[in-house]
Amino acid sequence: MSEAFGERRLSIPEVRGQIAGLRPSQIAAIERLYRRRVAADQVLGSELAKTMSQLTLDVRRPIGVVLTRRGIVQEVIVGTDLCLTPATAAKFRAGPRSLRGLRFIRTQLHDQPLSQEAITDLAYLRLDLIGTLSVSSEGTPGYLYLAHILPPNGENRLCNVLGAVPFHRCAIRFDRFIEELEAKVQAARSHQVIKNGHEAAMLVSASPRGRGEQEERLAELAELARSAGVTVIDRVVQRTDEGHQRYLLGSGKLKEVLIRTLHQGADMVIIDQTLTPAQSRAIAEMTDIKVIDRTQLILDIFARRAHSREGKVQVELAQLRYLLPRLSGKGADLSRLGGGIGARGPGETKLETDRRRIRDRITRLERELELFSKQQDRRRVRRRRYGLPIVSLVGYTNAGKSTLLNQLTGSCVSAKDRLFETLDTTSRRLRFPRDREIIITDTVGFIRDLPQELVRTFRATLEGLREADLLLHVVDAGVTDIDMQIAAVADIVRDLDLDEIPRVLVFNKCDRLPAQQVELLCRRYRAIGISALQPHTWPPLLEVIEKAASRSIPGHQEGPSTYVSQESADLVFH
Repeated sequence: MSEAFGERRLSIPEVRGQIAGLRPSQIAAIERLYRRRVAADQVLGSELAKTMSQLTLDVRRPIGVVLTRRGIVQEVIVGTDLCLTPATAAKFRAGPRSLRGLRFIRTQLHDQPLSQEAITDLAYLRLDLIGTLSVSSEGTPGYLYLAHILPPNGENRLCNVLGAVPFHRCAIRFDRFIEELEAKVQAARSHQVIKNGHEAAMLVSASPRGRGEQEERLAELAELARSAGVTVIDRVVQRTDEGHQRYLLGSGKLKEVLIRTLHQGADMVIIDQTLTPAQSRAIAEMTDIKVIDRTQLILDIFARRAHSREGKVQVELAQLRYLLPRLSGKGADLSRLGGGIGARGPGETKLETDRRRIRDRITRLERELELFSKQQDRRRVRRRRYGLPIVSLVGYTNAGKSTLLNQLTGSCVSAKDRLFETLDTTSRRLRFPRDREIIITDTVGFIRDLPQELVRTFRATLEGLREADLLLHVVDAGVTDIDMQIAAVADIVRDLDLDEIPRVLVFNKCDRLPAQQVELLCRRYRAIGISALQPHTWPPLLEVIEKAASRSIPGHQEGPSTYVSQESADLVFH
């Protein structure tokens, strides 16, 4: 293995751990362990084992060595359970489908099996092997206890603990053993749920909310992940009184989640709660696994959906505002913080810039966004000049707004069944009888707890809704959390000061429900029930739209309605 893979040792090796109180000669003797080499086929060379045993008896403290697969002593640690220092862990990264390429062997003065903490470290750090070597009262090697990771299996066992054997009888051919183990691990991973090149993720929720609400939020998070092209393989719910200030979950629970993630072959962890910059940095220092929060996931989805120049500017600006307070880390930590899903995001060059360059870029994007805003203002003035009423579609993401726009106007706006399919604002004309026309505008879908970076960046676009004469609040009639979705949209409408604009609640996808249930929903919420795919359900909606359009035209005398249902006029509310 070349130095590019991290085989080069520290230029000035030094002993780590509890060395206070040791004589200089003892420290020097321990440092000389760095000069030892172990044959590739040996777990621990006999000469190295003898020297470690003698030193352990002399200093009365455990001594551990970290060995590479080439038998180089990468690190020497005294008197602590620490397996790897952060520097070594950073140099030898372990992917979700591979091992780290390091093994850790530690002496102990008493003949005891491996502790649970050691086995946890084995799984968490993805070590090739972990072991303890007991030291006799004469300072000679005693029994060797070993454990190694297991490939994913039906019994859901993480590790295999081998029986204790006298050191001189250890018959493991390490080079063959690790080659076979690595092959089994990779083969098992290749048969897991990762398909079509998609990344796989573990979803995590940690909050004071009840389990039912957390499960509901994770279901939505799973849909967000699907929209980003990520396969969800498992979910973890943790109810906490307060989020852990450093890791959100607490270091022990987080380590458990990370082990579970690695064992199931996931590439990342997606946390439903928004991580603070300090939490993001602390988690990035703790693991090689990509860990992102809900905000970053939504930003990644927006990055994929933006097609117009204005949309791309808005998304990049939101991403940079999110990234800026998280720029205190350096190197690999910073790369993991900004990586998101795959290689998407504001771009690799943005991850390598310092705060000053990020701020300069934000300033340039804000100026460009101001130009777009002025262009939108001019377009609105022209529309008003021609006296064209405006009806805007608002609603929770994936409620069917784009499908409704396409069906009403004969357009071809992308309308796939996934969250945030529509990002760029789209306007189309709808012609009524008697040569009456209106403008229908489709906007980006809303979602609960919409990231503030996006709200701030898209505010100029969303404020264009103020020009609307009518808001059609489209709701998916088939969702289980209708009240939550209606309230989430109402909150955003209120935050944008749009309460004065008349709006109509429209239940879409009613063809998926029994007629009696649709009738009850419409009566309860004073709404109109339609299916965007069934034109015969549209007349009540079209009547409301036409009446609102008629009232918006100065001097217009409203004639007989083209459509039926006098009750529909009462459905317009403020």
